[in-house]
Amino acid sequence: MHLGCVTYNVLKDLDLEGVIGLLEKTGFEAVELRTEHKHGVEPSISKEERERVKARFERSKVRLLSFGSTCEFQSPDPAIRRKNIDRAKQWIELAHDTGAWAVKVRPNGLPQGVPVETTIKNIGDALHEVGDYGSRYGVEIWMEVHGSQTQNPPLSAAILRAANHPNVGACWNSNPTDVVDGSVAKNFELLRPYIRNAHINELANPAYPWKELFTLMKKANYDRYCLCECAESKEPERFLRYYRALWLELAGAA
Repeated sequence: MHLGCVTYNVLKDLDLEGVIGLLEKTGFEAVELRTEHKHGVEPSISKEERERVKARFERSKVRLLSFGSTCEFQSPDPAIRRKNIDRAKQWIELAHDTGAWAVKVRPNGLPQGVPVETTIKNIGDALHEVGDYGSRYGVEIWMEVHGSQTQNPPLSAAILRAANHPNVGACWNSNPTDVVDGSVAKNFELLRPYIRNAHINELANPAYPWKELFTLMKKANYDRYCLCECAESKEPERFLRYYRALWLELAGAA
């Protein structure tokens, strides 16, 4: 397993040079650039800017792993879903042009008054289309396990089954709803076939069984990234050094 970071929120106020420089200094291997942060790498940038971003990461020790979009497909309004699908395709093109591995998308809860099965189908159909488009560009689609109801692993698994696309996987999100009777084993097994990425958060939180999670990942031969997704710090370099040390201890113990 490898350790990286999401720009949400420790790195949100740093430009691209600041992000790369800080992660290099603190020993993080990869980054997910979340939309609307200071780094400014968005689908609106030009071809020349995309080439500069790709070249800058190629010169660094940090991998541009993914883009954290806010594209979501649960709306019962087909026009809103279409807008989000088209936006996701723009992120895919950006990922291809800059050398990123994937685009993260998300469900964001269940709309009121709509049968759950209908929403699952709507999200699944959109993910399938976006997954197809990503396949053309060599870009994976990672559905974050996210949203007030949709973060529940059984519902996330149902959405991914509905998507039914080999280029669409899950981003494990280390939610409190993962934990059943002090363990994440049941829900990890449910999502294990789909997991392509993982967001991890407060490693000092005793309510979440981190050692168990990392043990399960290793047993599943997970050889991808765990991305720190934590609240901002007034001392980001110091925080990230401590975070990496704790991750190494927990993952090593696993």
